[in-house]
Amino acid sequence: MNIADNYKKVIQRIGEAARRADRDPDEIKLLTVTKSHPVEKVNKALELGIDYIGENKVQEAEAKLPKLAGKYREFHFIGHLQSNKIKKLIPLKPILIHSLDKLSTIKKLHNYLEKNDLQQDILIEVNTSGEASKFGIEPDSAMALIKAATEFSCVHIKGLMTIGKLTENKEEVRDCFRQLKQLSQHISQKDIPGVEMDILSMGMTNDFEIAIEEGSNIVRVGSAIFGPREY
Repeated sequence: MNIADNYKKVIQRIGEAARRADRDPDEIKLLTVTKSHPVEKVNKALELGIDYIGENKVQEAEAKLPKLAGKYREFHFIGHLQSNKIKKLIPLKPILIHSLDKLSTIKKLHNYLEKNDLQQDILIEVNTSGEASKFGIEPDSAMALIKAATEFSCVHIKGLMTIGKLTENKEEVRDCFRQLKQLSQHISQKDIPGVEMDILSMGMTNDFEIAIEEGSNIVRVGSAIFGPREY
């Protein structure tokens, strides 16, 4: 397994998907998901020029990030955030938290940030697949959550995130991403003060090309670069 070759192939596939959609490949951020991969392997990836890393467990990020300090440009938190982990996550300085779907968690995040004189960019996670196993707010409830969240001034909504349906049917996967794009446009038209819809975080190893064709500008790719996860 060659991380350099894998990385080159993923960059190539991003470029091809972007061109199919008549998009500039440079507007798509490759977030390399380092979840469950050891520091030694992540270091190799960073030496290749990977800038953006994503973790989805606070405990793992706490153990790993100090050993990678100064080697990456941005850390993104992409896992479901439990409110009792906020005080451990924020000191790790995530540029973006992709995965908020409850007002109670947003409120607790704001309270922690306010107390520490900090600000945080976030995305709202939307469950576009209808799968009970997935986190995310229902698409019909997203607008109400976003409007309510504007009360919390230390938290800044920058866009939306979703996980595609786990199926071999590409059209069903595409429909998830299309839904998120349409929801983003709908929210954007409402001009809600303090809310931006600049980011669509969608697409992982199995479906990032479809996501790019449907408007994603952050793809979260791990296994296609690192190989199978190591537990």
